Amino acid sequence: MLAPISTRLSVSDGAVEGYASLFGEVDQARDMVMPGAFDASLRSRGVRRVPMLFQHDPAEPIGVWLDLHEDSRGLYARGRLIPEVVRARELLALLDAGAADGLSIGFRAVKSRVDPRTRIRKLEAIDLWEISLVTFPLLPGARVRAVKEGHSSRPLPAARARSIWAATGFAPAPQAAAAQLPSLTDAQISRRA
Repeated sequence: MLAPISTRLSVSDGAVEGYASLFGEVDQARDMVMPGAFDASLRSRGVRRVPMLFQHDPAEPIGVWLDLHEDSRGLYARGRLIPEVVRARELLALLDAGAADGLSIGFRAVKSRVDPRTRIRKLEAIDLWEISLVTFPLLPGARVRAVKEGHSSRPLPAARARSIWAATGFAPAPQAAAAQLPSLTDAQISRRA
């Protein structure tokens, strides 16, 4: 769990981290990424050849990814916005305010299968082209989880609000409202159970 620190962002640092993709979750295009889907692509490309973009726009590089790896939850991404880029400075302000915190992957499906019953496309191998910071991620749970200041990190305002709500023990929001909110973290879910 990330410990909260001061509410001021260090523009000179600009480090962000979160999950760009979550395994076993269906996105709004009815795709589901399976564990291991990124392995071959990450090995062949390497972290430095996966651009960090704004809104999937190749004309808007905003930073660099420093660590991309799969864990039991999904594709973890840790990177740094480049403060000399105007758009990156704007994004730091938006992240700090909780106004934009989505992550989204740009990819080509290498191996997939469509479940004939559910019509969900299960992505078993993905050629990862880029990861973008976006306003509306196709997978609602793909979010920047923390912004780093120096050597510490803090949850984003939306994540702090979800944490406070989860601690109350109240029933989750109705499905329609919940679809518009980022998903709870595993730690928050286990505390509620």
